[in-house]
Amino acid sequence: MPPNAAIFDAYGTLLDVHAAVARHAAGLGERAAAVSALWRARQLEYSWILSASGAYEPFWALTEWALDHALAVHGLAGPDASAGGLREALLAAYRRLDPYPEVVPMLGALRARGIPAAILSNGSPEMLASSVEAGGLGPWLADVLSVHPLRCFKPDPRVYALATARFGCAPQQIAFVSSNAWDAYGAGRFGFRVVWVNRTGAPVEYRLDETAEILPDLAALPERLA
Repeated sequence: MPPNAAIFDAYGTLLDVHAAVARHAAGLGERAAAVSALWRARQLEYSWILSASGAYEPFWALTEWALDHALAVHGLAGPDASAGGLREALLAAYRRLDPYPEVVPMLGALRARGIPAAILSNGSPEMLASSVEAGGLGPWLADVLSVHPLRCFKPDPRVYALATARFGCAPQQIAFVSSNAWDAYGAGRFGFRVVWVNRTGAPVEYRLDETAEILPDLAALPERLA
């Protein structure tokens, strides 16, 4: 049966988390890919550590901390980076990340099939709103749900419960879509029907080959959910 709703992780699933660095690759030179990878890795790590220790900071703050760390590791922090505006340029770009090219057509196809789509994200409300607007995703979304009111991050079950409360249904009636294996695992533990978008062809983790449907991108999602 088609789900009552399709719930999407935002960063890395609908939005390209490496788009910010890609826009300023010239300023980063050969270190661009490494900076982007470390920025993303620390951003996620900080959210897990804060959650595990019972602390909370808005995801935007974690995004700033992670960028500062990545720039420092690669010798791009300090006066030179500030004088050139590199840090602020990267942060501004992160507020308006590009959606992957198949996202808007996919959301349109879901709507045509009568399946509402929503975002459920660790992102702060303001940063989500900026990227949703910049990518033209707003008209295709029934809602954008942030963890911010809960003051905790995925994969805390309370976060996934935001989706069941919003759509008034049981977990198994929701399709949850994420490119993050740890997020897909957490959603499956909560009881969602899970789709893991393995964009990079990474090795399977968390036994997702047994518990989730695996797609290389989002293009075929509407057909799989119909």
